[in-house]
Amino acid sequence: MTERKPPGVDFESWVDKQIRDADARGEFERLEGAGRPLPREVEDTYDELWWVKRKMAREGMSVLPPTLALRKEAEDALEAALAAPSERIVRKILAEINAKISDMMFKPPPGPPLGKKPYDVEDVVRRWRERRAASDGQGGPGGSDA
Repeated sequence: MTERKPPGVDFESWVDKQIRDADARGEFERLEGAGRPLPREVEDTYDELWWVKRKMAREGMSVLPPTLALRKEAEDALEAALAAPSERIVRKILAEINAKISDMMFKPPPGPPLGKKPYDVEDVVRRWRERRAASDGQGGPGGSDA
């Protein structure tokens, strides 16, 4: 609909006319969900941001407080470090996440506490070597490129 409201016409009357005309053309006949009630939220209380939450869920988005987002990022970084192809990459991943964790520890944002401390790089490298040796079927450290 590209038609503009004519000057001097009451907005409500103009909108009602647009709806009547569209209905007369049959534009509302085969709409998805026609004849069914609108989906209700589980909660009985009205949430004025319901549409934002629904859109974020539909698009697979989420917003976490900074500490919880960093906690998740730290756990993902540890898994990535343990699965890394080289010791150099293990150390790089841990250095990056440890810097973020240290920043958060010394400049805490509002929200729940982080509950994380920087990873012990040598301990994670040792665990990485053990996993690498186990997956290679060798008893040795399995190729490092420190």
